Amino acid sequence: MDWSNFFRAVGWTIAIAGGLGLLGLALIWYRLKRLNVPEGASYRETMMRVPLSLVIVLDLLDLAFDVFAAPISWLVLSHFNLQGLRRVSVVEALIPGTQVIPWMTVSWFAVRLFDRHSQPDESIEP
Repeated sequence: MDWSNFFRAVGWTIAIAGGLGLLGLALIWYRLKRLNVPEGASYRETMMRVPLSLVIVLDLLDLAFDVFAAPISWLVLSHFNLQGLRRVSVVEALIPGTQVIPWMTVSWFAVRLFDRHSQPDESIEP
């Protein structure tokens, strides 16, 4: 196995995932500011209200920055009052080896597929 090719592939993966994650965050910033998540909402309630683009961005940042994505996720989610997602996102970012699996995206789909009885009334204020 040629280690230089391996490290080159890892470097490109980090660069592309990090760039897409930061670009995606910039593109959805305004939409996140308009989210209407009640104070003290649970993980499930918060996950029902956030757009798919946010969880994809969090997974891309986790892939690119590994454990360094934890403080980024914490700050972003705190800024938009999404405390229901903070702990899960940060714990997932800190567990080694989970970066290649998009856990937040899988969770977003799982909440919607298996919890159909509790759809939010309105996720974005008019």
